[in-house]
Amino acid sequence: MGALTDEHPGDHLPAAGDPGPALHRMLLGARLRRLRETSGLTPLQAGAAIQVGAAEIAELERGGTGCRLREVIGLCDRYGVTDQAERVTLLQLARQANSPGWWAAYADVIPSWFERLVGLEQAAGCVRGFEVQRVPGLLQTPEYAAAAIRLGHGGEPARSLERRLEVRLLRQRVLRQRPPLRLWAIIDESVLRRPIGGRATLFRQLQHLIDMSELPNVTVQVLPFRAAGPAAGGPIVLLDMRQGQLGDIVFLEQLASARYVDGADEVSFYRQALDLLAVRAAPPEASRTILRDLARDL
Repeated sequence: MGALTDEHPGDHLPAAGDPGPALHRMLLGARLRRLRETSGLTPLQAGAAIQVGAAEIAELERGGTGCRLREVIGLCDRYGVTDQAERVTLLQLARQANSPGWWAAYADVIPSWFERLVGLEQAAGCVRGFEVQRVPGLLQTPEYAAAAIRLGHGGEPARSLERRLEVRLLRQRVLRQRPPLRLWAIIDESVLRRPIGGRATLFRQLQHLIDMSELPNVTVQVLPFRAAGPAAGGPIVLLDMRQGQLGDIVFLEQLASARYVDGADEVSFYRQALDLLAVRAAPPEASRTILRDLARDL
């Protein structure tokens, strides 16, 4: 197991930061939805043109799946798209939407429900989150990440654990790409007292959080025990897709699956919850003081 903690496996792998298919799928879906609505067709009517159901059209328009080129052509014909530049743009987006991201090489250790989050992180402009159990994956040290992975997947072979760690560390490169991802993490104090991997590992993790919080694109806030937060019920991740034509997406992880929320009303609800948590949490500088105090007391 030493390979999990002695070095940073991501240092020897291809650089992350390519948005991969996630952003292109969302852009393609948004364009196709607007074209369908402009044509006055229902998802069921649109699906009939390419022999798929309304549910498949809805998933395509949400950006949850790619689309074959002949299906794009069929939809363009059904929607009455005669502008050749628009058709070429849609076909190009479809090609890019079907191109695998770097994480496709890790399909053996990334469940399909989590793969979408990895792609969205690569394409997002800002990620806001609230964590109640563990330090957010994008801010974990290799040692802490290895310990957390063993807790959840301890029965797997050592090589599978190493590959899971490689994925987690590669995901973190979005914080140092150009332009970097903007990360705003609110962490419950209980997370920072839970000695995952032992006291020494937690100490180094707290120091890492302090260092990361000083980056211009990273904000870390601690929600102290004394602060009453909203009944969030679990971790929340809000992804700002930085494209005017795309809406934000909320990721809600569960024990063995996840839910992606993209409805405007639900997204607004979770955004307001994060806003309230940010107000009740300690400000960034005070949060660094809390982190230093917690590290000193270990």
